[in-house]
Amino acid sequence: MGSADNVELVRRGYEAFNSGDMATLSEIFAEDAVWHVAGSGVLSGTKQGRDAILAYFGELGARTQGNFQAQVQDIVGGDGHTVAIQQTVAENNGKSLDMGSVIAFVVRDGKIAEGREYFEDTAKSDDFWT
Repeated sequence: MGSADNVELVRRGYEAFNSGDMATLSEIFAEDAVWHVAGSGVLSGTKQGRDAILAYFGELGARTQGNFQAQVQDIVGGDGHTVAIQQTVAENNGKSLDMGSVIAFVVRDGKIAEGREYFEDTAKSDDFWT
């Protein structure tokens, strides 16, 4: 796949995520995919495998009563990495989150093989999920 294909795959992933389309997410992630979440909060750390990643995504939705949104600002594609710049918006237990985030994706054989989340303010993100 080339950079344009990688951008389109990541864009499809965002559309599926924001609409709760777990079937499409399952389809576009490699079975052995890995997801890294920055910080030291309750949701931080490495998720090994597609099922663990989808469970993490489900946890984001459950903890925010379904209002978590990853608003794509831009997606920059390369052959090795594709980077999405987003505004993360959610509410959880009376707390609000509205901050810039970046996810660096690795696409392998037409599927997302890795994601690394980075936050504008990691401490604020950690606190939001407690």
